[in-house]
Amino acid sequence: MLNIKTKYDVVIVGGGHNGLVSAAYLARAGLSVLVLERQAQVGGAAVSARVFKGVDARLSRYSYLVSMLPQKIVDDLGLRFEARRRAIAAFTPVVRDGKHHALFISNESSQAAAESFRELTGSDEEYQGYLRFYELMAQFAERTWDTLLEPLMSREQMKKRFNDAVDSWETVVEKPLGETVERLLKDDAVRGAVFTDAKIGVLTHPHDPTLRQNRTYIYHVIGGGTGEWRVPAGGMGALTGEIARVAQVNGAEIVKEASVTCVVPGAQVEVEFTREGQVYRTQAAYVLSNAAPAVLYKLIPNAPAIETDEGSVFKVNMLLKRLPHLKAERYRSEQAFTGTFHINETYSGMQASYDSAAAGKIPEFPPGEIYCHTLTDNSILSPELAAAGYQTLTLFGVDMPYRLFREDNERRRQVVLERYLQGINQYLGEPIEECLAVDADGQLCIEAKSPVDIERELNMPRGHIFHNDMSWVFADEPEMVGRWGVETDYPNIFLCGAGAMRGGCVSGIPGHNAAMKVLECLKA
Repeated sequence: MLNIKTKYDVVIVGGGHNGLVSAAYLARAGLSVLVLERQAQVGGAAVSARVFKGVDARLSRYSYLVSMLPQKIVDDLGLRFEARRRAIAAFTPVVRDGKHHALFISNESSQAAAESFRELTGSDEEYQGYLRFYELMAQFAERTWDTLLEPLMSREQMKKRFNDAVDSWETVVEKPLGETVERLLKDDAVRGAVFTDAKIGVLTHPHDPTLRQNRTYIYHVIGGGTGEWRVPAGGMGALTGEIARVAQVNGAEIVKEASVTCVVPGAQVEVEFTREGQVYRTQAAYVLSNAAPAVLYKLIPNAPAIETDEGSVFKVNMLLKRLPHLKAERYRSEQAFTGTFHINETYSGMQASYDSAAAGKIPEFPPGEIYCHTLTDNSILSPELAAAGYQTLTLFGVDMPYRLFREDNERRRQVVLERYLQGINQYLGEPIEECLAVDADGQLCIEAKSPVDIERELNMPRGHIFHNDMSWVFADEPEMVGRWGVETDYPNIFLCGAGAMRGGCVSGIPGHNAAMKVLECLKA
């Protein structure tokens, strides 16, 4: 049996990276903290795993890159963690007049990017429009990034920060993102490469009147004040393992394979959980939930039901014996796969795929993007695999809503996987299947995850990787101004996961903010 105390200052439901950040901050402040994680390992979606039988490669299984983790959290907690820069930002293969071209954007050479734009579009005009678009995004990042670790501002307070950057505010907050994309950019491939970040994890389109696309875009372009996405050295599991280490060093208790079954509000919150068939009960002055809000409210007796937004995602993990050759012979495979490799992500193509998905049909040419972790950090491979030239590839698919897989998940997942492989192969000089490694049973090293799989494996309702659609970075409701965006209907139960305001992505931000809320309450 576990030696569980009868009372804690804080119990945290879920040991994902955000819950661990909360635990580290609160334990460091001297509070007694218990973290309950239902899985056999901590990390939630930010984990590494040996996915393929008998193959010593630890892939970041569900989440892949890091942008939104503030350096302040790394410094505050003393995390020994490195996020490595990718030499290449993006590679978009394009077929025109039967010839294979590409839009090639380097993180190290603006000249190379300018030349690629000129070669693809025939002039410098498109590149200038591209630079102007990202200037607007940079202005937005500069004025909002540091506020994410502070109490919420009102819309009006945030808008005042843009008195000298009105176009940036209007582009991101006031009108559909598609209007600015279409005003500044003309090329279908360029427009698509720019807009794709607005579709990560949600089903939306450029002119969505809900501005869901705008809210999603924010969190993919403001990270670190630059929006650059980096590779976690050692994989995602290295990050969450390090946060867990710091939490435990400071005194937090972490119990794995512990399923929380009931959370009863009160002056002292009662928490019930099971582990290995044994029922345990404890109390806490505060409870933080790293689980989705809908999951938390199901644990609270007589709590109102919470609707969950629909997730839209498809993930493919691969291990290759070698990288495939490209049909665009000007570019080496290493150049193409180091950055984000766009598949079927033209602007018009993504509108067509959205229309199909919204109508309940699997897109014929599904959009997605892939990248190779091991070209930037091969420490996730055994020395033998690294020496032999093995590489990992991960694919993130968009316009794949939960509704498409709700019925007959197994068959539909296979159909979508085959379409994605066809989408990749149209740009390759050899089928990617011929490059895949095999596991100990002789099976190809490839796995796919639909929203239904993500819901089942990670307890994310409707497969929504952000628990719900993204919030604005400010408070639209007057009662939320000055709060941390983690509050619930209960005065000592808070959200510390992606379902909090300003949650989503691998960031630690809601974990930090929930911890600050607890410390604020204690001071009061």
